[in-house]
Amino acid sequence: MVSTSIPTPRLEVRDITKSFPGVKALKGVSLRVMPGEVLSVVGENGAGKSTLMKILAGVQSQDGGQILVDGQEKRFSSVSDAMSNGIAIIHQELNLADNLEIGANIFLGREPRTLGLINNNRINQDAEKLLDRIGLKVSPRMLVKELTVGQQQMVEIAKSLSINARVLIMDEPTSSLSAGESAKLFQVIRDLRAAGVSIVYISHRLAEVQDLSDRVTVLRDGENAGELVRGEVTHDSLVRLMVGRDISRFFVRNPHKKGDVAIEVKDVVTATWPKHRLNLNVRAGEIVGVAGLVGAGRTEMLRTLFGVDAPVSGAIEVGGKLVDLKSPQQAIAAGVALVPEDRKQQGVVLDMVIRQNIGLASLHQHSRLGGFLNFAVEKQQSAEMSQRLRVKAPHDQYRVGNLSGGNQQKVVLGKWLALKPRVLLLDEPTRGIDVGAKQEIYQLMDELAGQGIAVLFVSSEMEEIIGMSDRVIVMHEGRITGELTREQLSEESVMHLATGHN
Repeated sequence: MVSTSIPTPRLEVRDITKSFPGVKALKGVSLRVMPGEVLSVVGENGAGKSTLMKILAGVQSQDGGQILVDGQEKRFSSVSDAMSNGIAIIHQELNLADNLEIGANIFLGREPRTLGLINNNRINQDAEKLLDRIGLKVSPRMLVKELTVGQQQMVEIAKSLSINARVLIMDEPTSSLSAGESAKLFQVIRDLRAAGVSIVYISHRLAEVQDLSDRVTVLRDGENAGELVRGEVTHDSLVRLMVGRDISRFFVRNPHKKGDVAIEVKDVVTATWPKHRLNLNVRAGEIVGVAGLVGAGRTEMLRTLFGVDAPVSGAIEVGGKLVDLKSPQQAIAAGVALVPEDRKQQGVVLDMVIRQNIGLASLHQHSRLGGFLNFAVEKQQSAEMSQRLRVKAPHDQYRVGNLSGGNQQKVVLGKWLALKPRVLLLDEPTRGIDVGAKQEIYQLMDELAGQGIAVLFVSSEMEEIIGMSDRVIVMHEGRITGELTREQLSEESVMHLATGHN
């Protein structure tokens, strides 16, 4: 007789609730992950994903509801509690000591000892087995700081496997990885799934979710919005559940009249790629995308145009006038603004409030005689930008570090838009933000172009490049390999140039 018993979930969550002062983060969320299954958890920023994962990893405790591991109810009071039950989390910001060797990192705090002394030979032998298991061909004696970000991600996985983790939670694991490193990570995930490890995968990159997932649980506003199984997982179905509506026009583009050339780059040579000269221009009211693979020199070009890195040679004109952009102050004075790739390190001050962040670039405009700030002007400017950009926060005295990624990005944009720039440089403007916030950023880019601002943006998302650009400049190893009009744009044409073909 064939057994019809239902297998027990490796991990199950039932009606979890969690509240913070003024916010109910989770309102009865439930999910389950089976042995040897990849379960993706998706949702807009603020949907409750991070709070739920912190509860599962023992960082926070729930107010109500149940957590079951192999059918047995558990309550985690610490990270070590969760780890002892076979649950490990790999955070988006990696948690490694880069001045220590790989083996020392893997067994940090759990070092095997002989006669009371740390047994380094045992550490390296065991670490080597774990590295072999995940296909990372490096010595366990290497310092972590000598590894790429992708290799460090693999060390985190090896560290989790060293505690015999049966549930591995991965939070935005590819946000800082190249395409090649991401492909290696996906293979490791598939190998772990085949070995019976359960994976909980959190990502804003819906193509990854569609490719990897056996099932997807969608959260919206702290509640379950729906579940999809393999075969049902499509971009449209995910977006519909995440935002609660159809997004018929995801990329917002309207025809805008192009004005005079706002910025022109003539034979500019960057310090990173001294053998190549860059030539390009962007007109007022135009959105120009910059495509290319990791290491193509796109960020270095934007940094040079903003004066962070002085050009080796060449000329830059803004509004038809030759400018000397050897510092960000000079770039700002010329009407150029840069929204950087790493908003947390370079875009906002996390411990400061919204009003202070929005006013940072305009401090000289707020100052009164004697150098004192004009707080009334700062308050008015902050209110205008918060309303215009639809920053979701109780008030503008709210700490920026407590905002979602999408709202932090809006604060960065507000800081620069307050200066009324003529040229806006955007480096990966939607990295790490949810699908709803992405659409708001696209709408804003279109509005700014309509107001006559020249927008030059770098993106690694092909859909974004194709959907938002009037023209696309493609780079490869520090040089511009070609330019495509909107009519010429396709994934194939961009990739042909991005791989070095003219």
